[in-house]
Amino acid sequence: MPEPIQAGLWGALAGSALVLGSVVTLIRPLPRRMVAFVMAFGAGALVSALTFDLSEEAFRVGGTLVFALGLAAGSLVYYAGARIIGWRARGSHQRSAQAGGPAIALGALLDGVPESLVLGATMVGGAGLNPSFFAAVLISNLPEGLAGTRDLAGGGLSRRWILGLWVGVAVASGLAAGFGSAVSSAMDAVVLAGAQSFAAGAILTMLADTMFPEAFEAGGDEVGLATALGFAAAFLLSRT
Repeated sequence: MPEPIQAGLWGALAGSALVLGSVVTLIRPLPRRMVAFVMAFGAGALVSALTFDLSEEAFRVGGTLVFALGLAAGSLVYYAGARIIGWRARGSHQRSAQAGGPAIALGALLDGVPESLVLGATMVGGAGLNPSFFAAVLISNLPEGLAGTRDLAGGGLSRRWILGLWVGVAVASGLAAGFGSAVSSAMDAVVLAGAQSFAAGAILTMLADTMFPEAFEAGGDEVGLATALGFAAAFLLSRT
């Protein structure tokens, strides 16, 4: 099977955890406290991924300027998108908490596409899948689907619309991974470093803006332990 197709399938598989989380919530919603712990575990895994699989590599390849610009761009794009979502939610008289679903979906798209691009690029030349990076993305996508769907459904959106949203993000992730594999051999390494740092900035801002506050609100102090466990699991996977 050609490498771009393989990469696309892996990218779509990682994105499919979003759909799985959505289906679970729509069929039989998990207790809010359980979702909070799953979210905290996934957030910890994302902290490991953005630190060691994205930021460290982006800085090594692209240097200070590329890393700083990419990180700032990812952070600002997510911030602007989340603020627009929040303003629209207030304008339509929705509770501010219900903006969390669209904000999480935005974060999943802004970090998922660059992540998948990088995932596909790492498979060029028979290098194979990076198991630790793939696992971190997969683990973090599940709670994003769980929590995002809960808030989207609470905002009155239909099941078809919600599932279509997450399927769309999963498909976009697969296409990005295939594209990354297809063009990475001709792509400047600095461009990939920029994509990595952009994803790191979007992830970090989304965590601070949405996932950590929601997890703490529903789970209390104990979510810190789940976050540490998620970080440790992803970090150890990256070192095996």
